[in-house]
Amino acid sequence: MRSSPRCARAERSSAWPGEPMDDLYRDYILDHYKHPHNFGELEPHDLEALEHNPLCGDEIGVHIRVSDDRIEDIRFHGHGCAISQAAASIASEELKGMPLSEVGALDAEWMIDLLGIPVSATRRKCALLNLKVVRGAVTGDNAWPT
Repeated sequence: MRSSPRCARAERSSAWPGEPMDDLYRDYILDHYKHPHNFGELEPHDLEALEHNPLCGDEIGVHIRVSDDRIEDIRFHGHGCAISQAAASIASEELKGMPLSEVGALDAEWMIDLLGIPVSATRRKCALLNLKVVRGAVTGDNAWPT
């Protein structure tokens, strides 16, 4: 199975003999895409937002339950490419338990680092859509993360 030609991939050393890091990260992304964590709707929820990427049609919504000024639980829903859906799945695990005060400070580098792969300029908004939605739900700031 080959990765999308639109996803730039840097050469990396092997994690295990014979297993290139490219393949490990590609498999990691595809696994989150095919078997997303925290996918669906959450009832009841305290915060929600829905956004789309007009360049490609990806759409992500988020429901967040808050307790003691922290993200107690989170669910995302929507549709899109492997990068946008995997990014939402991966980030949802990291966001659980995070203080709301820290969410607004999360930047593009945080999300790209979580993905663990180089992201081309054309796929950048796909990778960041989830963070845009979460920050919008928590802070009201609907700007693209930088």
